Order: sequence, then structure tokens, then C-alpha cells
Amino acid sequence: MSNGSPTKHVFVTGGVASSLGKGLTASSLGSLLKARGLRVTMQKLDPYLNVDPGTMNPFQHGEVFVTNDGAETDLDIGHYERFLDTDLGQIANVTTGQVYSSVIAKERRGDYLGDTVQVIPHITNEIKERILAMGGPGVDVVITEVGGTVGDIESLPFLEAARQVRHDIGRGNVFFLHVSLVPYIGPSGELKTKPTQHSVAALRQVGIQPDAVVCRADRELPDSIKRKISLMCDVDQEAVVTAADAPSIYDIPKVLHREGLDAYLVRRLDLPFRDVDWTVWDDLLRRVHHPKEEVTVALVGKYIDLPDAYLSVGEALRAGGFAHEAKVNIRWIASDECQTPAGAARNLQDVDAVCVPGGFGVRGIEGKLGALTYARTHGIPTLGLCLGLQCMVIEYSRQVVGLEKAGSTEFDPDTPEPVIATMNEQLEYVEGAGDLGGTMRLGLYPAALKEGSVTRAAYGEALIEERHRHRYEVNNHYREQLEAAGLVFSGTSPDNNLVEFVELPRDVHPYYVSTQAHPELRSRPTRPHPLFAGLVGAAIERQKELRFPIDESGLRREPGPGED
Repeated sequence: MSNGSPTKHVFVTGGVASSLGKGLTASSLGSLLKARGLRVTMQKLDPYLNVDPGTMNPFQHGEVFVTNDGAETDLDIGHYERFLDTDLGQIANVTTGQVYSSVIAKERRGDYLGDTVQVIPHITNEIKERILAMGGPGVDVVITEVGGTVGDIESLPFLEAARQVRHDIGRGNVFFLHVSLVPYIGPSGELKTKPTQHSVAALRQVGIQPDAVVCRADRELPDSIKRKISLMCDVDQEAVVTAADAPSIYDIPKVLHREGLDAYLVRRLDLPFRDVDWTVWDDLLRRVHHPKEEVTVALVGKYIDLPDAYLSVGEALRAGGFAHEAKVNIRWIASDECQTPAGAARNLQDVDAVCVPGGFGVRGIEGKLGALTYARTHGIPTLGLCLGLQCMVIEYSRQVVGLEKAGSTEFDPDTPEPVIATMNEQLEYVEGAGDLGGTMRLGLYPAALKEGSVTRAAYGEALIEERHRHRYEVNNHYREQLEAAGLVFSGTSPDNNLVEFVELPRDVHPYYVSTQAHPELRSRPTRPHPLFAGLVGAAIERQKELRFPIDESGLRREPGPGED
């Protein structure tokens, strides 16, 4: 174990309840430290026994966030990347499943030389190695979020490992930040500190004394409440921070800065003190709170009951709006509601754009096809993502090419017209001969874009890279037939073997674009993704055209005498 790490470590824990916003608090703190000129990276410790969230139900876990190196990670990694405007890797997400798998593999190899393998020291050492691996010469601060709630059995090994890190690298190099809930009791009109006191007491029982407490509440905390928490939890009063509900998640860094959290942490960890550079963030907040346009985008998906299942898509759509100083209102539409032409018309007739995101399985597919038919025939700007591209190809094959039985082997292995089929090397897994975990095209892949296409114009580059997460591809056997019918394959893998982008020409449809990738994963609030910016831009143009239809009769008049 290294004892001379120059990197400072900040551990963020949570108490009282889950879903308090630990990830957003950690991300906001990271963005503040980065704005002070510090080199910051982040990590999430997840206490579940799954190796990764790749095979978990989106209704339980939310979206799976894929990194450049192909790791399937927790959605909080997406928050980290967006707030820090950086790319993280597989090491940024550690699960109990990974830790135990590694320790058991080492035991089987004999690495422990016959030792009795125990939670302490073997499991905790494995966790510590992964925490300390985030540091290094190019990193000033590592912010590590410990998933779960203090008091959970599952979190104990991670909390013990964090305690040992403080012991190993020195108390002056570690900062513990605890996020807790201060509920407001309506009938009595009181804010209650007792849950926070109990939560901090539970943290102390495992040997951790927090250096600061972030109090989540639906209102500002008066000084009397802060003094009480300071006294009962043994933290400085200036380290008791109110994090009241904010109008936008992008306001949270300002809230924490106003409360002085970043300045207190910099001072406690003896980091170089520089003022926060708000230039980029202030411009973002201006776009968030003072939009000049407003559009409605229909998100047609199968997991809409839990918006976290499409978290990055929603953030990418909003960021696409920021690019045009526009507010994007997302209308969540269950794909099943668009199966019939009447259902599609009822749900989509008054929207400005449509987004069809990714997913797995046959449920909801016919509804996505119905939504795409309506959007294509009514000129509504449309963006398809991953499965959205495959649905776009199936819909076009059926409605325009005339392949009435066109389908995907994912939904019907015996489909007579498999316009979407699996990659051959994945066949054994799809047929059940192997594990489903980690069997997809995952991570960053290059694509060559077609000159003159809508996609090429959006990116402004000929060769791009996007993140992928899928098993099925457009069947090359049908490419020529689809192209002859007017569908444009505007981007392919550099060897032209895999279809990456599909679109209709601009003179046929204002914006009908899809990608086999997940571009939402590389969108940033301060650097919107070009495909989403293109979708919102097309939506604004369509809105203006419908509001102020152009009378072209005068443009077509015959030249008068003496006119050319």
C-alpha cells in the first residue's frame, strides 16, 4: 500500500434516506474545485453484488452509463462527466461484485498463500487499491462517492476501507463529507435535526467523523439549526451547509459555493487557494434561466415511468436547447401509446421534435415504429438513438421499400426479412450459449461520415467517435435496397462494414437522423452534442415556419417587361 500519495481524497457519504443527491453534491463540489484550477477526478463505490449494472432492470437502477473504454457503469458517472466536463473510465465505478470476484479469483490462484480470506483485510485492501489507483501525479483531488446509506450492511466494507485510507495516507489528506436529510414537519412548522444526528452517530460507530455536513432540505436552514447540528455532530458551524432544493441541478455549484463549502475544504486540505472562475458556468446558467425560445420534444420510450432510465438523453436534449438559448420541455410518451396511427397523431401532433431512445426487447417496438411513421410523414424533426436507428430502418423497410415483414432477429429470430441482425461473433451469446453480461459492442468506436449529409453538417467533421452499447446491426444484405429507396447511410465504420448513421436527405425531411451509437453519453451542458443541438435547431425552425408560414406565390411570378 502506498503511503506517500500526494493526492487529496474526499469521501462523500449519505445518511437518513437514499436519493438525496449525493452524486449531484459530489459532482457540484468537483466542478467548483476544477473551477479553482485544481485537477479533479471522481469515483463511485456501489455496494450491490452485481459486477456492473449492465444486466440490471432500468426500472430498478436507471440508465447504464457507458464510458469510452466500454465499462457499463452507474448513472452517477454521467453526472460526474457532465459536471467536470471530463471522460472517466472503468476504474471510476467499483461494485461489491467486482471486488468479491477479484478477491475470490486471487484466492483460487493461491495469491493469498493459504491465508483465511476475510472482509478485513482482504476485501478492504482490494477496495483501497481501487480508491488509491484514482490518484497519481496528474490528480490533485479524488472525490469518491460511497453508495448506499450509512447503516446499511452492504456499505460497511467500503466505509471501513475509506477509514483505513485516512489512516494510510494521513488525516490531512482526507476529507469526509456527509449528506443528510433535515425534514420539515408541516403541522408543527419545524425543521428536525434528529435524523441527521443519528446518521452522524452511525458514521462515528464505524470510525468516521465527518468534516462537513451537507443538509438537504426543502428550504434554507436558519442559523439556530446550523448551530445545533454543529454542536451535536461535532463539526465547525461553517462546515454545516444548507443544500435547499434548487430550480435546476446546474444551480447546485452556486448554492454550495455561497455556503462556503469549497473554500472550507480547500483550507482544510491545504490546497492552493484560487478564486472560482465562473465564466463558463455563468454563461450556462444564463441559458438555463433566460431562454429565448421554447420547444417541446416527445421522448418515445418504454421505461418512461422512471425518467432516470433516460437520464443522459434528457440532459442531452436540454443541453441541445442551451446551444440555441432554448428551453426544452420533454414530453414523456409510452411507446405503446403510438402503435396506431390515431394514437401516434394524438400524442405527437403538437410536438416540435421527436426522440426515440435505445432499449432492449420486443415490448414497445410497434409503438416506436408508429411514432417514426408519423414523424417521417409529417416532417417532424426526429433523432433515433441505438434501437431508434434500428426502428427507423425497420419502419422505412416496411412503409417505403415494401418489405412488409421486415424486422429484427432480436425480436423474431425467424423473421423472413431480417433488416436488423446480430453480429456473427455474438451469435453464441444471443442463442443462450454464453453469459449475457459484457457481450455487446461497448465503448468508443470511430465512424466515417458521408460528404454532404445532414449528419456530416451537424458534426462538421469527416471522422468522429461515439460510444456504443448494442448487439445488433443493420444487415448489409439490405443496404443497397434501402439506399435505392432513398434512405441515406450517412455514416459507417471506417471499413464500411457497419452502419453507424442513417438519415433522410434535407430536401425530403428537415431533420430525420439516427445513430447506432449513444451520443447522449458524450453531451455536456457546456458543450452540447451536435446531433441534439441539430434536433433542437430544426425544431425551432419548424416552429417558426408553422407560426409564420411563407407565402411563396410572389416568389414564383413570371418576370415582367424589361426584367431578366
